[in-house]
Amino acid sequence: MSKTSLSRETFPDIFPPREILILGAGRFGRLAAQRLVSRFPEARITVIDKDAARVERIRQEFGVLAEVRDSVESIIEAKLPEDIWIIPAVPVHVGFEWLLGRINRNGSALRLPVPDSADLLLPNPIRTPSGTVYASFATFLCPDYCSEPDEICTTTGEPRKGNLFEVFGELSIPDYKAEVLRSWQLAPGVGGYPVKSLNDLLSAIGEQPGRHLLATSCRCHGVLDAFELARPVRSE
Repeated sequence: MSKTSLSRETFPDIFPPREILILGAGRFGRLAAQRLVSRFPEARITVIDKDAARVERIRQEFGVLAEVRDSVESIIEAKLPEDIWIIPAVPVHVGFEWLLGRINRNGSALRLPVPDSADLLLPNPIRTPSGTVYASFATFLCPDYCSEPDEICTTTGEPRKGNLFEVFGELSIPDYKAEVLRSWQLAPGVGGYPVKSLNDLLSAIGEQPGRHLLATSCRCHGVLDAFELARPVRSE
């Protein structure tokens, strides 16, 4: 079972970020802008949202670049440099939508509900009507300022139960291949991944017909979707 999430060894190669793209200008997008502007003052930070009022408000408040357009569609259509960091702050599984959008440009991928058996293999699963599954080691509402330490939970003070991105990567479900998009924390409560991670996923999956599971996950929380690659992606 292949894992295409970034390894710890490659993380420093694209850190600190020189350019950051925040998808969404709502509560979490605003929080991300506030913390990332403070932590990475030299980075070019852009916030994208369909709501013009939100976009203008966040631009004036934090001095970031801001654009009024569909956040997910904009990154599907664009050919972005691999070192740009994507910060999803919208109620969408962005990595999954990006992957299907890119595959369906010249291949064919069909959404599937996550197999029911996955619920038994994940901590505290919550299944949506569409078949998406959310999972978390936490049984409580985590503070939005959590720094995601390696060993100890910031809320309970107890040892971490493990890394959820590893749990997703080790899922063994008949007829499915599991892939993980690792979410890295750039600031307390603010996670994302570089475009390179998305491109690596497309390269790993785009030529493997069959059924796939795709999770996006940090240490504690994650989301899982499924699809079938019916026609491989042709090189662009």
